[in-house]
Amino acid sequence: MSKRQDKLRRKSHRRFGGAEILELHSDRFRHEREAAPIRPLNAAQAVYLEAMGSSPQTVVLGPAGTGKTWLAAVKAADLYRERRIGRIVLTRPNVPGGRGLGFLPGTLEEKFGPWAAPLVEAIKERIGAGAYEIAVKNGDIEMVPFEVMRGRSWRDCFVLLDEAQNATAHEMKLFLTRIGEDCRVVINGDVSQCDLKEGSGLATVVELIRANDMPVPIVEFGLDDIVRSGICAMWVRAFHEARL
Repeated sequence: MSKRQDKLRRKSHRRFGGAEILELHSDRFRHEREAAPIRPLNAAQAVYLEAMGSSPQTVVLGPAGTGKTWLAAVKAADLYRERRIGRIVLTRPNVPGGRGLGFLPGTLEEKFGPWAAPLVEAIKERIGAGAYEIAVKNGDIEMVPFEVMRGRSWRDCFVLLDEAQNATAHEMKLFLTRIGEDCRVVINGDVSQCDLKEGSGLATVVELIRANDMPVPIVEFGLDDIVRSGICAMWVRAFHEARL
């Protein structure tokens, strides 16, 4: 074997070895990013997870701190990571819980970002910040405010409507008529925390489901299902008993 052939052989071997090392690191990275199974912390959460797994639409009601938003967001992240859905669509009404902050500068995504922060944080926690940014850049994760929803049609998506108690009946109709084939939809909210003068569209949707005996599970959390913290549970109960 000539010196040149031997040099090419050794160079090729190094490349192969490098590829092998990269592959091992890649396997290790995938293992480290493997998320633990979602485990319910109480019976209500178990019912909620079962509903999301077996029904294309789920409505969930209950007080703050019960895991309504977090469980839906990580379920969406898991289905996306497993390639069982093509996209994640996040939305919620732009209704402040207190005094408004006025005009928000920036792009549509930057304006809507603060409203969707709880959903985004849960998804990032599940799939990693880098994977989240790539998914957003590719259009696989999209934040869609009600203001730009008309005319849209979603397919092969996990669509999550958070804080639905602050959507009007008209907005709920707009949202629900966007849903196309192969979608999973989760609508969550706490009707007792509605900030609208005209009444909650979420309450209207619940009434329609029950009146028409629709095959849409309604999961209800109670005060005893709060898992955020003892402090959260204490204050939610106090406000509830004071009817505030």
